Amino acid sequence: MDRAEKQALAWSVGVLVLFMAAIVAAISGWGITVPDCITDVEPFEEGQLIQHDNLHYELQIVAHMWYFNPAQIELPVGATLDIYLTSADVVHGLHIDNTDINMMAIPGQISYLRVKFDEPGTYHFLCHEYCGIAHHMMAGSIVVKSPEEFQPEDMGTDEALNGSAGDIEGEMGDES
Repeated sequence: MDRAEKQALAWSVGVLVLFMAAIVAAISGWGITVPDCITDVEPFEEGQLIQHDNLHYELQIVAHMWYFNPAQIELPVGATLDIYLTSADVVHGLHIDNTDINMMAIPGQISYLRVKFDEPGTYHFLCHEYCGIAHHMMAGSIVVKSPEEFQPEDMGTDEALNGSAGDIEGEMGDES
C-alpha cells in the first residue's frame, strides 16, 4: 500500500469515527431519537385523540390519500403527546414544524414518537413523502394554547378523548 492509499484510508476512518461520534452526541446530548416501529399492535383505522391525564395525550393519526385524520387538534401548553402514525393506503410522511418530529407512515405498520409542547402556538404538519396528485394538500395543525385559553372539549375532531378501547398505550403498556 503506497502513501496516498494510507492517507485516503486514514481520512476515511477519521470521517467515519467523527460521524459515529456525532450520532452518539445527538442521541445522548440533545435527546434526538428516531421513531419506533410498533409491530405487536394491529394498525388502527380511525384517527383519534385520547387524554390520559391533564398533560398527557395520545394521538392516533391515520394518513390517507390526501388528508390526515384528525387534521387538527388542540392541546394545553406543557402537554406531552404520544404520536402513533399509520397509513391507510400508500407511504406518507409526517413532519411537524418547529419540532424534530419527522415520521414515516407505512401501510400495515405503526410509527411512534413522543413530543412535548412547551410553547403556545400553532404547529403545522404536512406530508413529506410524495403520495400522489393531491400530495400538496396533506396538511394539518396542532394548536397549543395557554391554560387560560384551553378548553378540553375543543381538543380534537374525534369523540375518543378519555382513554377508550382504542388506547394503544394501554395495549402496549406505558412507555414512559
